Amino acid sequence: MEPKEWMKHKQQGMKYQMDELMKESQTLETHMLQSLSASEEYDYLVSKMNFCQRKELNSSLDLGVRVHIGDICFVDYGLAYILEIGYLHFGLILAMQHGKAFIVPVSGNYRAYLQAYAPDHKQGKRHLMRLGCIPGMNKVSVLYMNDAKWINTARIIDVKAHLDPQEKLFQEIKGRIVELIVS
Repeated sequence: MEPKEWMKHKQQGMKYQMDELMKESQTLETHMLQSLSASEEYDYLVSKMNFCQRKELNSSLDLGVRVHIGDICFVDYGLAYILEIGYLHFGLILAMQHGKAFIVPVSGNYRAYLQAYAPDHKQGKRHLMRLGCIPGMNKVSVLYMNDAKWINTARIIDVKAHLDPQEKLFQEIKGRIVELIVS
């Protein structure tokens, strides 16, 4: 049964349907896991464990992790559809409100870095932006601007680096996010 059909049935009383829904859900998950590479399966399962352990937390403070605007963190983005960031990646915190962080995914993917918009050259793919070498990171970094989103900070595993929010680069990143949203 399609998920939208299950949601219709939920309104009719879900108690008697839970066993059937659980069975179908587990069957689909097993088939999906069998189709993944070992690396993808590993990432999926770690992300699922993080969700099970963290879903009731209000923020990263419940884990003893204090985060600030400008921090580059290791984040569990959770499940992802095609062309979305998912599982465990880095992210730059651009803003914070009520236990949530507006975060832009960061990657060390060198091919993406080469294709990315370069502020000094004003060329490249506009949804990617070069960060370069950031102290605390092992590779040159690139921002995936079109994957920016609000997250519960309980998704943050650890803080790895920091960009000064007052510096020109950070201000340009914020401007580019606004530009992508309103264009």
